[in-house]
Amino acid sequence: MTSGLADVSREIGRVVGPTEGPTLIAVAGVHGNEPGGVLAARRVLARLEALRGELRGAVVMLAGNVEALRQGRRYLARDLNRRWSDAALALPADDPEDVEQRALAGAIEAAVAQARGEVFLVDLHTTSAPGVPFVIFGDTERQRRFVFELPVPLLLGLAAHIDGTLSEYWRHRGLVTLAIEGGQHDDPRAVDNLAAALWVSLASAGNLAHSNAPEVEAAKRLLDTQRGALPRVIEVLSRRAITADDRFVMEPGFANLAPAREGQLLARDRDGEIRAPHDGVVILPLYQALGSDGYFWGRAHAHG
Repeated sequence: MTSGLADVSREIGRVVGPTEGPTLIAVAGVHGNEPGGVLAARRVLARLEALRGELRGAVVMLAGNVEALRQGRRYLARDLNRRWSDAALALPADDPEDVEQRALAGAIEAAVAQARGEVFLVDLHTTSAPGVPFVIFGDTERQRRFVFELPVPLLLGLAAHIDGTLSEYWRHRGLVTLAIEGGQHDDPRAVDNLAAALWVSLASAGNLAHSNAPEVEAAKRLLDTQRGALPRVIEVLSRRAITADDRFVMEPGFANLAPAREGQLLARDRDGEIRAPHDGVVILPLYQALGSDGYFWGRAHAHG
């Protein structure tokens, strides 16, 4: 289990520049066993303090599931990244994640209310499997302009297979959003990747007066070296939903965005072997105790 972050609080920090401009909100640790986003946010905030005079607008970094982060658990009662809707937020708070969700929603709404320009939201994640960083986004023109600055694989269509994600909820509320998976949970390189993603996002959003600042150029180089031969754009085709009764076990050895051949053994459950239906890409294979997504299945996008 991931060790907890005992000193985490809802607002990780904020930096406000001297001139009006966009607001970038970063949310880290929506899953409490993913501390890398919090560590990356702290690192970037420390450097932004020195660059405050060159900053446009504001940067606000928030922790997602604070109590789960303190305990190092993915969640306490339910997945905080699966029930974002106006209807859910209007219900009485019945479990620890309800309390966390309302507090996080309030913090985001406060940042939006104080914004002096367009608002962007970056949701920082890590994964149970190793692999290269990649971005998940809703495919609109505004979103494309934001995410295509990141030199990592871009996943199209994942939102169609998952209900109630934080990034999609706030996209429908008018924010420009993306979610990024930075690497494996406890890998220090995942912190480097998420920090790099924040620097590129700050430039893409327009928060930095100099979009070719050394930090941004170094971040792009770090991220660009990892994609290798993977497609630039990957289309998500399906989700393997699971429950505890399924006795699902992923075959060992799959990285995120791992190519697989038709007929290759992917996993097993109570009904037997699960094999690849055709050549494709394994996305987010499950190698942790908690979770309802066994894996996602995708392929290179026609324009990727």
